Amino acid sequence: MNDHSKPTLDDVARAAGVSTATVSRCLNSPDQVIAATRLRVMQAVETLGYTPDFGGRALASRRTNTVGAIIPTMDNAIFARGLQSFQETLSRFGKTLLVASSNYDPAREREQMEALAGRGADGLLLIGSARPDMSTDYLRRRGIPFVRAWNLGSGDGHFVGFDNRAAAAMLAERVIAYGHRRLSMIAGVTQMNDRAADRMAGVRDAARAAGIADADLPVIEAAYTFEDGARAMGELMARTPRPSVVMCGNDVLAVGAMQRARELGLAMPADVSITGFDDIDLARVVTPELTTVRVPHRRMGEAAAEMLIRLITKQPVETHVKIPTAIVERGTLGPPRD
Repeated sequence: MNDHSKPTLDDVARAAGVSTATVSRCLNSPDQVIAATRLRVMQAVETLGYTPDFGGRALASRRTNTVGAIIPTMDNAIFARGLQSFQETLSRFGKTLLVASSNYDPAREREQMEALAGRGADGLLLIGSARPDMSTDYLRRRGIPFVRAWNLGSGDGHFVGFDNRAAAAMLAERVIAYGHRRLSMIAGVTQMNDRAADRMAGVRDAARAAGIADADLPVIEAAYTFEDGARAMGELMARTPRPSVVMCGNDVLAVGAMQRARELGLAMPADVSITGFDDIDLARVVTPELTTVRVPHRRMGEAAAEMLIRLITKQPVETHVKIPTAIVERGTLGPPRD
């Protein structure tokens, strides 16, 4: 190799004592190369300072080794842990992650789909199923594999998630078992958010089964912020009769509700019980600690990446992977005072 020339694929192959095809496999599909050979090739890449020609690789393999993820918002902590695991898993397969957010706007999500498709994304991660059919039809027409996560859809496609409705119903059943009859809920905004809608439906399912009518279960929809959780809590506590428990669509709303309860001079759970959903770190550092639903976000991100890699490489793959949830009882749930 000329000292002043850019190292080539042939240079790496000669240095590692392998074929150029093996070098390409190491860079494009490292899981298909035995560890010893892969190590030898990557050492040659590092020693020579070889930089792959991504444009040439994309034309040759029809892959860019980039994967896109479109999440509803960067503000919600629940996506951070799952995306971290998603990215770590993708990196083991030589994939780079590009992340965009839609702000729960289907038109914005479609724009992001088109932008990522234009960049040659090999596949996409989407959150939930609440979007126009024309958006997923666009991906199918372009031949771009996609996985939907954070919920389990019932239709065609590939899903990695959990049953939001069943998990919320299970928590509501636990609440009712404590003796609560005056239930209320601060739900996430349900428009274009099937996770929020399913959690609301699950609470209502359990309430109806216990003989509590929808009219006797007030629900306020709120954006996932502390401030909106506190505002909704104030509205619920102004009702007559006052609810004995407030079930929240996520932990951020629940902590906002707890803050407002304290401002009103209410003790938890003696005066009012509060529950959350997700079990983010915040649930364990508030006082009292928050009763919530634990969602294994890291496992979901890992499973979503594995499913998407299998779709991209045209390997057999399950269509639905269910991630289990669990109730975590802490100090904010107790029996009603009366």
